[in-house]
Amino acid sequence: MTNEIGFMLRIDGSHRAPGMVGMAEAGSRTTKEGGRVIDVASFVDSGTGVRVLRHQIRYEGTNLVEQWVTIANEGAGTVRIEAVDSIALKLPARDYETMHFTSGWGLEFESVFAPLPPHRQPFRLETRKGRSSGDVHPWLALFDRASGTIVSASVMWSGNWALELAPQDDGSLLLTGGLNAWEFWKDLAPGQSMESPHVVVVRTDSGDLNDISVQYARVGREYWYPKNEFSVSLPVEWNHWWSYEDKRINEETFLRNVEAAQRLGFDICTLDAGWFGPTEADAHWYDYRGDWDLVNTIRFPHGLRVLSDACHARGMKFGLWCEIEALGQRAALARNHPEFAATRDGEPIGYVCLGNPAAQEWAFETLDRLITEYNCDWIKLDYNLDPGAGCNRTDHGHGAGDGLFEHISAYYRLLERVRAKHPHVILESCSSGGLRIDLGLMKHTHTTFLSDPDWPEHDLQLFWGATTMLAPNVCLHWGYCDWLGEHRYQKFDPRDPSLTRERLDYYTRISMLGGFGFSQKLPDLPAWVAERFAHHIRVYRETVAPFVREADVYRLTDQPKRFARGERWAAFQYAKPDGREHLLFVFRLHGRSRKLRTIHLTALDPAARYGVSSLDNGKLMTRTGAELMEDGIVFELNEEESDLVWIRKEENGA
Repeated sequence: MTNEIGFMLRIDGSHRAPGMVGMAEAGSRTTKEGGRVIDVASFVDSGTGVRVLRHQIRYEGTNLVEQWVTIANEGAGTVRIEAVDSIALKLPARDYETMHFTSGWGLEFESVFAPLPPHRQPFRLETRKGRSSGDVHPWLALFDRASGTIVSASVMWSGNWALELAPQDDGSLLLTGGLNAWEFWKDLAPGQSMESPHVVVVRTDSGDLNDISVQYARVGREYWYPKNEFSVSLPVEWNHWWSYEDKRINEETFLRNVEAAQRLGFDICTLDAGWFGPTEADAHWYDYRGDWDLVNTIRFPHGLRVLSDACHARGMKFGLWCEIEALGQRAALARNHPEFAATRDGEPIGYVCLGNPAAQEWAFETLDRLITEYNCDWIKLDYNLDPGAGCNRTDHGHGAGDGLFEHISAYYRLLERVRAKHPHVILESCSSGGLRIDLGLMKHTHTTFLSDPDWPEHDLQLFWGATTMLAPNVCLHWGYCDWLGEHRYQKFDPRDPSLTRERLDYYTRISMLGGFGFSQKLPDLPAWVAERFAHHIRVYRETVAPFVREADVYRLTDQPKRFARGERWAAFQYAKPDGREHLLFVFRLHGRSRKLRTIHLTALDPAARYGVSSLDNGKLMTRTGAELMEDGIVFELNEEESDLVWIRKEENGA
């Protein structure tokens, strides 16, 4: 597959690709670095003097390829780059079915299966929102059900992207992907160059989507995701936001929660939005984004360091929210530094354009100061806007057609600088929840927040979808939160007299599937709820986290969906790399489903014997791998109940 992956460009109005007249190959080289084989092939366009380097990384032990191009103008005049498809892969004629995920606020990871369009029409996925998951996630799978072949592609880019399947005259299908050409162009003067977004292509012939997901996750853990000692520990987080928002948070409230968090066993307390801006009791966080030098001293009369010190004094870490790219309409930064503002046709579009080198430096100095001054261990980086085509000012160091491209590229460089200066700090990516989830940003942040809402069936849908491209240890979401605001499905009340232990366990275990956190009024919890949360924190730390950290995840059911749709049972199997230990999460959702369900395991040694133990009910059985895969395990659960099962290979088995 790898030798067949080309690229496609449009330069000065003309299409360019390997094999076309005038685009000659000018040599190649192959190197090996650890488990990566790196191929670089050079092509020269005789008409413009543009040199294109196609970079391709093959990861050993997988069928995963990462590819991108660098475009350098070695000619005598300026050239205009108008379209960049980092991959162009010809697929044989088959009866294909496509799969992708639509997105939106609180609607992330909605799977869509569809045949290719009739009458040889192209199938196209794209976003023009300016953030990668604004309306569709940057991921595609193509199924040939007859042969079992699945091909998946993902654009590693946080701005506008496109993936397209175009029928060819010979009956084949051309898969292209990369930067969205909508409203994009970049002028390269002689001596200038650009690097395209990277695109991943993955293949399996097993017919099992899990085999695609495992490859994404293994390569991500080994080569893509940043990590430090703190992130690898999978800290359990408390965040103030949904229970207090900016209206109810203050120094006293935060410190009371810090005391309770220590008792329950939390690792970190994070102060979300509401801490910055003018000293006004009703100052709304959204309006003053950008004024990170101001602390609202009505809410926090002694500043923020007292909060950080309180966390550290109790053996915990301190986290802080910041939307470093954003520019609120009432922010002093907009008045003091109008040259920082991104604009479109002269109108502000709500963000600091990092395509401006001066704005890049301001952003780094600001984050550096926040981390240092407040002794932060975790920075939550949010992004609550759709920039569309982005900035088209021409006094920023970018052109009229590449403002968003340069902003995203500069944001990646900013995150690299922050990690280099503060290697111990976790960087979390968030964007109105999960509206900027992509593998490009995952090369620069330690974890990503999946969505703002967190009611149970939504949470299960998210995790099922996210793990098609991400490992569970970089998927952060909180348990069913006690919301201050109104949402028709966010109805959790820890004081509800009808709340049972089984339902509370069900709600809490869902967020234990990946990075684990809570947004609750910890001091106000009923004693039994607090004790149960403390129990789950212990179980997560001692039993679950090692699996989340390193195990392969297999989705054993179809996707549960919001609004009582989709599969009404969910089961996820975690398989340690050596195959000796497995952890099985089983959930029965509300809605019509049978009380009994047989779950068939996978990735076991058929001849080995395994001990099967429920963390709720103790030892259940001993079975061979073949029996567990073929006959399965029968679970009996009421609606909104769960089970957590440990499966261990017996020493005398095999």
